[in-house]
Amino acid sequence: MSEFTRELVSSPWYWVILGINVLIIFIGIKYGNKIIGWFGEKWTKDEINKLPSDRYKILNDIMIMLNGKTYQIDHIIVSCYGIFVIETKQYNGVITGNKYDKYWVRHIGNEKCYYNNPIRQNYGHVKAICELLDISDSKVFSIVNVTSNAKLKIDHDGELVRNYSILEKIYSYKKEIISNVDDIVSEIIANNITDKRIRKEHIESIKNKYVDDKDISTCPKCGSILKERTGKYGKFLGCSNYPNCKYTRDIKKNQQYRVLEDDKEKLRTRIKNILLGIFGIFLILWSIEFLINYTNSINNHTNNNEVENN
Repeated sequence: MSEFTRELVSSPWYWVILGINVLIIFIGIKYGNKIIGWFGEKWTKDEINKLPSDRYKILNDIMIMLNGKTYQIDHIIVSCYGIFVIETKQYNGVITGNKYDKYWVRHIGNEKCYYNNPIRQNYGHVKAICELLDISDSKVFSIVNVTSNAKLKIDHDGELVRNYSILEKIYSYKKEIISNVDDIVSEIIANNITDKRIRKEHIESIKNKYVDDKDISTCPKCGSILKERTGKYGKFLGCSNYPNCKYTRDIKKNQQYRVLEDDKEKLRTRIKNILLGIFGIFLILWSIEFLINYTNSINNHTNNNEVENN
């Protein structure tokens, strides 16, 4: 080991910087998705906290259990104008789909990644709240808030909003339809699951879907019921209003999305880990270079002082 190397590794700054680099890489790999999700929910909370507290009661990160199934809801707002069930999403790129599709598609160049449709996901949350509170779904409203700058090409009925327009969406409901706001808030809080073990099991399990047959088979174009039919290339869902409406949906294609999503998720994780590793290496090399320059600067300064003294 050279003299310089011994001086370098003996410096406390070397180990501090190295430790920080390793910690950053570890956090990025293990908690990257959680950090992104946390920021999305924080931005949503910052926005909805602007609502007047005397008219809108805000509940965050609620988990309830019904019939053995757990439902984790990002935000619930209870007011005399209705109950707003909010799902927050952080997307990037171009997202395509409609409210009835089982999966939405994220386009990255020529590649496609598939995501569970959050409108359908939040539909399950709405149904769960209706069952918990024994309240009509006409008083519970679904909102999916996208906090990122993703380009959305989604056909929907107003459930999908941006963070900057979520308040406008909530304020658009002006008819007073709920009188027992405090009772509803107390009921939700009383049923909120705080047990860490149950919450962890929920995250690790496959997300439950609470979608009835009518919702699955509703034509997004005319609202008629979709019926399973058999064509030249196999089974598909076709609109019962045919030939006035010619909407169809490929059953097999939808069934394949889950596998594609798993493969893409593994690929994205692998790429992320590689990029974080490269970033960490460059950070370590930069840190070493910084220490070398810092050491040389001190040595030069010391040598100059000795020359001046002589």
